[in-house]
Amino acid sequence: MMDAALTLPSATAAAAADWDRLAKKARIRRRATTTLLYSVLVLGSLPIVVPYLWLFTVSISGRTGATTVVLWRTLAILMPALLVWSVLRVGVEDSRRLRWCELVLGAVTIAALAFVTGPYLHIQNWRFLWNANIADTLKGAGGVGSTYPSVWTAFGNSLLLAFMQMALVVSVSTLCGYYLSRFDFPGRASALKGLLVLHAFPAMTLIIPIFLLMYWVGLLDTLTGVILVVVALELPFAIFVMKGFFDAVPWDIEMSAMTDGASRRQAFYMVVLPQVKAGMLAVGVFAFLRGWEEYVFVRTLLFQKSNWTMSLYLFWMSEDVMGTDYAMVSAIGVLYVLPSIILYTTCQKYLTQMSVGGIKG
Repeated sequence: MMDAALTLPSATAAAAADWDRLAKKARIRRRATTTLLYSVLVLGSLPIVVPYLWLFTVSISGRTGATTVVLWRTLAILMPALLVWSVLRVGVEDSRRLRWCELVLGAVTIAALAFVTGPYLHIQNWRFLWNANIADTLKGAGGVGSTYPSVWTAFGNSLLLAFMQMALVVSVSTLCGYYLSRFDFPGRASALKGLLVLHAFPAMTLIIPIFLLMYWVGLLDTLTGVILVVVALELPFAIFVMKGFFDAVPWDIEMSAMTDGASRRQAFYMVVLPQVKAGMLAVGVFAFLRGWEEYVFVRTLLFQKSNWTMSLYLFWMSEDVMGTDYAMVSAIGVLYVLPSIILYTTCQKYLTQMSVGGIKG
């Protein structure tokens, strides 16, 4: 009995040591795998990130040889910083300590970037921000700026086009998606097939008919005409997506609301609509981005320079045969992509839920 009592604690301690050793190996293996995955993702994102980084670098350094120097020095600092950040995300489990480590890493990275690239940077290419008259700014660069309107006019036109498209597409596709999902009527299956067929038509084949239609109805060379055209082209896909979200909402919860005394309209607004919020946001974001980057119909249907959008504005500036100021074009290009990046980063979680359905929202 005495021998068994002596060997039992030692066996338990050995088993605990084995478990600790296995847990340590598993933790090291998990950290190594995650670090390798982060490293591969960082390296794989280079073809996507470098063009935008080059655009921003040119906008703050000009067209001299300093652009290449700034770009390579920036990559030489950012890449190790991202790898260190990936190691910190895996190795530091305490969230408060991780936050402090990230703040220190960010401060060191910014200080290093400022030290190695600061002597080559200037903001002269961004002078259109405080001088709305692009003609004066381009005259200073030797261009023919007198033929261009203000960049802020084009920016405002793009915002108006994108926001109006987003509002109309979300409103119409939500109502049509709910109607197609909840109501059974003759020709419902044909309507769904028609949506797919309409979305399959290449938009380029419709340019001439749409041009003639806009001319006959008096909407040629107006932003209203372009908004109606891009909304009509975007609606089939948006309606199909919203129908899928409404299909994912169980009919029982809507029926329960009406059984408790709510009208059909109240059940729609108070019970069903919150369930498809993610779908509405996703459709709205895609509609905004589609309207913001629209070029083909803007180029075809708009003639007056006061109606130009940012995409058309950038095209004409880069085609200036009298001497293109690429540095300023890059600065305007950064301004052009900024709303898309802000909108996408703030609504990213809703975009990833598009394939999940309405209940998840």
